[in-house]
Amino acid sequence: MDTLTSYKVITRSLSTSLKNTAATPAVARETAYYKENIVKATTIDDFVNDRRLLNYALKAWGLEDMSYAKGLIKKVLEGGIDDPRSLANTLQSGRFKEFATTFNYKTWQTATPVLEGVKTKTVDNYVRQSLEQTTAESSPGARLALYFERKAPNIKNAYSILADATLLKVVQTALGIPASMSASNIDSQAAMINQKLDVADLQDPAKLGRFLERFAASYDAANSQVSAPNILLGSGTMGLNANLLMSIQKTR
Repeated sequence: MDTLTSYKVITRSLSTSLKNTAATPAVARETAYYKENIVKATTIDDFVNDRRLLNYALKAWGLEDMSYAKGLIKKVLEGGIDDPRSLANTLQSGRFKEFATTFNYKTWQTATPVLEGVKTKTVDNYVRQSLEQTTAESSPGARLALYFERKAPNIKNAYSILADATLLKVVQTALGIPASMSASNIDSQAAMINQKLDVADLQDPAKLGRFLERFAASYDAANSQVSAPNILLGSGTMGLNANLLMSIQKTR
């Protein structure tokens, strides 16, 4: 199937797709472990020192690529979100702030594990992330479309797109913007996106649908092996490499 067809097959019955994903042995096993053990993680150390628990949470909130950076995640949680200078608020990716807002040990301390976002939303996110990753095996383009659809409600301006490499890839593909644009000044990049896209349109389901149709057609035109098997995409490039992370931690 082409990208658009694959995307529509999944979204037409999204609740069923999510239910089936949640029932797969690997997802069900990890979810059961998370539910059983998150209530026991009453401190930041409890949480980050349980590798399986932490990895589940990181994947759920789009930070799976950061599973190796336990020290960084601990600093993010210790700093919380109330101080505008905290690590969660100053890192480029907004995913860290989302994560620290959900697992807000800084504010709620031992009550954190029973917060609704920790229990229900994290599980829902994990299942959705798992669905997107499975989709990538047969249709990488459909996975990108699913990701963009999920994140669209939080896209406020062009800078929101530029802060997320996966969102940017979709926009560049749909609008015919060359990837080399990323070497330009950030304000110039934002101006180029605004010239070609009214970001407010992404909050309109009908307009978002047409945008994703445009993306799907452009993606398939640019990729001759649309349905190549075993092509896996991660949960979103963070734009942070190991050297940058080391630099961040040294300056704190």
